[in-house]
Amino acid sequence: MKVLIVDDSSTMRKILTKTVMQAGAQVIIEAEDGIDALKKLAGEAHDVDLIMLDINMPRVDGVTTLKEIKKLDALRHIPVIMCTSEAEKEIVIECIKSGAADYVVKPFSKDVIASKIEKLVKK
Repeated sequence: MKVLIVDDSSTMRKILTKTVMQAGAQVIIEAEDGIDALKKLAGEAHDVDLIMLDINMPRVDGVTTLKEIKKLDALRHIPVIMCTSEAEKEIVIECIKSGAADYVVKPFSKDVIASKIEKLVKK
């Protein structure tokens, strides 16, 4: 399983990397914001199995990034888990309406992440 982790915090990317590796990922690609993620999806990361996407990031936020991913035929099939500290109902609804497969609120446990990944991705 190949996973793209998009978060502006290098610490959170490390935590998510460790967590998704424990959940069965073999390849991790990191991006520090939406612009970086979209560039990587256009190149080396176009064949990822899952995207873990933060909402609050500089330059291009996660909701905008999600909408851009879902516009593209080559990418819209990739499940996206929004992984963020935002728990407001309106934001959750906007993410789901925009195509997010699931939503995880920080802090999270590795069991929660593993469970959500297992539901979305065939290993």
